[in-house]
Amino acid sequence: VGAAAPAPGALFCGLLWAAVAAATGGGGGGPGGSPAPGAFGRVYRGVVNISAERVHAFAYSSEPGQVDAVRVYVNSSSENLQYPVLFVVRQQKGVLSWQVPLIFRGLYQRTYNYQEVSRTLCPSEPIPETRPSEQIIFVDVASMAPFNITYELLVTRLETFQLETNKAFNFTASPSQPQYFLYKFPQDVDSVVIKVVSDTVYPCSVVSVQDIVCPVYDLDHNVEFNGVYQSMTKQAAITVQRKDFPGEQFFVVFVIKPEDYACGGSVPSSIHGNVNRTLNLQRMKNLQVTIVPSITKSVYVQAMFFSFLSFLSFYLGSVLVAFVHYIRIRRKASAGRLSPEDGSGIRTSSHPITASTPEGSSYGAIDESSSSGGQQLSSLGRGTPAGSDTDSSVEEESDFDTMPEIESDKNVIRTKVFLYLSDLSRKDRRIVSKKYKIYFWNIITIAVFYALPVIQLVITYQTVVNVTGNQDICYYNFLCSHPLGVLSAFNNILSNVGHMLLGFLFLLIVLRRDILHRRAMEMKDVYTLDYGIPKHFGLFYAMGIALMMEGVLSACYHVCPNYSNFQFDTSFMYMIAGLCMLKLYQTRHPDINASAYSAYASFAVVICLAVLGVVFGKNDMWFWVIFSMIHVLASLALSTQIYYMGRFKIGECYLGIFRRAVMVLYTDCIQQCSRPMYMDRMVLLIVGNLVNWSFAIFGLVYRPRDFASYILGIFICNLLLYLAFYIIMKLRSSEKLLPIPLFCIVATAVVWAAALYFFFQALSSWEETPAESREKNRPCILLGFFDDHDVWHFLSAAALFFSFLVLLTLDDDLDVVRRDKIPVF
Repeated sequence: VGAAAPAPGALFCGLLWAAVAAATGGGGGGPGGSPAPGAFGRVYRGVVNISAERVHAFAYSSEPGQVDAVRVYVNSSSENLQYPVLFVVRQQKGVLSWQVPLIFRGLYQRTYNYQEVSRTLCPSEPIPETRPSEQIIFVDVASMAPFNITYELLVTRLETFQLETNKAFNFTASPSQPQYFLYKFPQDVDSVVIKVVSDTVYPCSVVSVQDIVCPVYDLDHNVEFNGVYQSMTKQAAITVQRKDFPGEQFFVVFVIKPEDYACGGSVPSSIHGNVNRTLNLQRMKNLQVTIVPSITKSVYVQAMFFSFLSFLSFYLGSVLVAFVHYIRIRRKASAGRLSPEDGSGIRTSSHPITASTPEGSSYGAIDESSSSGGQQLSSLGRGTPAGSDTDSSVEEESDFDTMPEIESDKNVIRTKVFLYLSDLSRKDRRIVSKKYKIYFWNIITIAVFYALPVIQLVITYQTVVNVTGNQDICYYNFLCSHPLGVLSAFNNILSNVGHMLLGFLFLLIVLRRDILHRRAMEMKDVYTLDYGIPKHFGLFYAMGIALMMEGVLSACYHVCPNYSNFQFDTSFMYMIAGLCMLKLYQTRHPDINASAYSAYASFAVVICLAVLGVVFGKNDMWFWVIFSMIHVLASLALSTQIYYMGRFKIGECYLGIFRRAVMVLYTDCIQQCSRPMYMDRMVLLIVGNLVNWSFAIFGLVYRPRDFASYILGIFICNLLLYLAFYIIMKLRSSEKLLPIPLFCIVATAVVWAAALYFFFQALSSWEETPAESREKNRPCILLGFFDDHDVWHFLSAAALFFSFLVLLTLDDDLDVVRRDKIPVF
């Protein structure tokens, strides 16, 4: 711990005896309360009782500008808690006292007794003098015991008390023998990181940073009274800034806890809570502390420039793509391509019997007897050009206005074996477009009402951390946690800027498409009216807002990441996944997609379940049983709704349809085991239900603690399954992928793969104790400022952006295909 200093000179001994004589009125040394001069590094043994106490005096000389630290070691053979030995150390400006056996209290009022105690005295402040100053320490030993109690006393001067920058220092500590050291900021360093490591997990320890104030709080019951502190098993790291310490120096305190439950160890049984244990050397821990300079202000500036410029490059790329697209359109126009008004844009409404299907495939083929509803277009007044192979029955039916009969014949249309887009895009475009715009306005309202209390709450969290100094509240990656202002981990917040910038860029791209579409509608462009997928941008706008809000709420979560507010980081992830699935379904089912109110109500139910999972999902089996039942039943209900194109309803008006559905299931699957009427939908729904039932069984068996991520996994798997089905069916229907959507698909896959790699590099875990979580902490990997999770933020923002572009551009190849030739799947 430290070596003894040389014995004082004869002159200094004389001064000491003079001071002792003056303090005691000229009494003698030793027992009876008169001081006995002592030497550093020598073990003194004595006996005390109710009528006899001992006083030892230790004098030393302090050099100018030097900080001297003295450590006192005591030991007593007595285990009698009724008559402990009391030690009082008197210094020039302070008093420190303790008893032996030293008692620590744990859980359930369990007590732990230590007969060996070692304490470092608060060092004297350096005096700006040119000559050495003389210091005296008195150690009083007393007891109220009616019998003799022996003790041992050893006082030493510490050779190593001030820690040096970039130099590791090894030492040992125990609950009754805490340690603390001094550190002074070098002139050119404004921030440092205190790194502490140990080879063993237990005993549990606490690392504290305290201002230069006496007394120093270095015991388990008071270490949390002052400064900043962390619990620790094998690793800890605390970032300290010069501005927080006016004296430009601080103490680093190391305390070993008497129990390990705070660090994830076993919890002592309350049955044996009153049993006293004498523990001396059983809970010693070897520690190594290294103090290294933190990053400079220039690194902050570089990181901010990198964050913004990286995502502003997406803006530049988007401008280039839009410019190239504009040049191509101008070249086609200058090449003499005829406008739709000249008649070239109107294609024949040929009977779609084999036009869009691969040879030998029956998908997309419509029986002539059931094609009446599918052949009606929204613009029925246009004539059919010569050369059309449309039969006379269709020509006769085109003389009737079928729009008033939509409500009566939609059941017949949607239960056809093969559907085309014209069958499910019969409603007025303006009404449907306004319906989808509700998604946009509703999500803005939800975002405002959700985000404001979240921001207020995380500000409160950060304030509590800053005021109390308890760094166990928030689960940061402390080895790469860079503070700025009141924020403890600014890098984790800055890395979310990509979600907001790319979300806004996606809104601009959608706005451009929306404006071009409106212009085409005003010009009565036939390709816009009767060709391609009906353009409704409300869901795309909602997806852009959701992406921006994901960045905002993820930043809020990372202000103070912990178990109770993780739902902030995942709420809009649920909405993003749900909106993407709704958009995929809306593409080929524009008339029967869910309304905004029912969709957001469903999201609200999911978020409520997530909150209940946070509260009850740890160990309560009843919650998992109820949730699994809800999950399975919801999957079945949604599957039935999708299979029958939204015509499955239980009620008086729809009882016939319900009976028909039951009859079809009975005849096709039970009685004859024949091929299902809607084979492709059946395959998708069977696979989807198997996936969801597997999730339900997994949750019921393993009951994962991270319930929010569990629900998010369900959403993501369903989205990926549906997207894969959509692309496969698109290719099967002889549709093609244009270069831009193909590039976006490849970019999405590559970026998501890279993002998930960094996501699974767990740097912390609020499923464990704060001390156990810190074992996963890792240094920064990008610019010395960002860690793996920050890279996940960057890449996931880009991956979501490319995913949105896939949904936006996936069916651009159908812009020149009539809707009565676009199959529904």
